[in-house]
Amino acid sequence: MGRPRRVCAAWGSGPDAPGLAPEGMCSAVQWPGRCARGAQELAYRMTNPRPSGVITITTDFGHQGPFVGVMKGRILGRFPQARLVDLTHEILVHWPAEAGFWLSRAFEYFPPGTVHVAVVDPGVGTSRDILVVSAAGHLFTAPDNGLLAPIVSRHPEAEIVRLRAAGLALLNIHRVSATFHGRDIFAPLAAELAAGRCRLHELGEPVEAGSLVPAWIEEPLAEPDCITGLVITVEHFGNLITNIEGSLIERFRLPLVHAGQHAVPLLRTYADTRPGQYLALVNSFGVVEIARAEQSAAEGLGLGRGAPVIVRDRTT
Repeated sequence: MGRPRRVCAAWGSGPDAPGLAPEGMCSAVQWPGRCARGAQELAYRMTNPRPSGVITITTDFGHQGPFVGVMKGRILGRFPQARLVDLTHEILVHWPAEAGFWLSRAFEYFPPGTVHVAVVDPGVGTSRDILVVSAAGHLFTAPDNGLLAPIVSRHPEAEIVRLRAAGLALLNIHRVSATFHGRDIFAPLAAELAAGRCRLHELGEPVEAGSLVPAWIEEPLAEPDCITGLVITVEHFGNLITNIEGSLIERFRLPLVHAGQHAVPLLRTYADTRPGQYLALVNSFGVVEIARAEQSAAEGLGLGRGAPVIVRDRTT
C-alpha cells in the first residue's frame, strides 16, 4: 500500500458556507512535495479563517439619533445573516485613542473570522485614508487616524490595505456623503467582509505599518523604579482606566500608584478597602485602574482622560 494522504477540512458547503476558498485551490494537503498548492491552501486558512458572520461596531456616536441604527440597517441590507454586536458607542467624541485601546483588548473575546468596524472619525469627508487590517485571525476596518495603531503594533504579522476607488467600485459603493462614512462606506464594507464576498488584496493597496498615522498617545515609559502612563478612559462607575499594563509592574514588590495629588496602594479587589477609600488594581483587561470603593474616583480626584499616572515601587 502507498503512503496515505492527509486531507484538510473542507472550506464548507451548503447555504451557510462562506465559500472563501480561492479559485482553483485544491482541497487536499498531501505529503510534503506532492501538492504545493495544498500547502498554500493550508497556510491561507491558518491566517485567514472563514468569516464567523459576527460584526462588532465601535463608535463615538452615542445613542442619540439614528446613526448606529442606520449603520446596522445598512449592514443587514447587504448581509441579513450578520450577527451584530455593539462593542461600545460611548467613546469620547473625536478621540480615536480610546477606541483603539478598547478594540485591541476586546477583540480576542470574539470568534476568529469576526469583522470589527470602528468609526471614530474627526476627519470624515477629507482625504484621510480608510484601512482594512487582517490580524490574529480577525479583520478590522477604521479610518487611518491612529485608531488601529494598537492592533498593528501588537501584531507585527498584520496585513494592511488602504481602501481605494477600485475597492469601493468592487463593493458597488458609488454615492458617498461627506459626513457619514459609517453608513456609506464602513457598513457595506463590513457586511461584504463578513459575508466572505471580498478579499483583502482586492480592496486596495498593501501598505507597511510604518506608513500609518501613529497612535495619538505614547506607550507607557518604563524606568527602573517607575512606570509612567496616563488615564485612557473613565468607565461607568467612575474608575480611571490607564494604559499601564499590569505586566509592567509585576517586578515591583510594593507598587504605589500616583495620580493627581494622591498615592494609592495596589490591591486585588474593590472590596479590599473601606467604602470611600481610593485604591488601584489590575483590572479584568490587564491594565492598572484607579478606583474609589463604592464611589467615583474620577469625581473624587477631579481627574479624567489624559491625566498622568505614575506607578512606583515603595521598596526602592
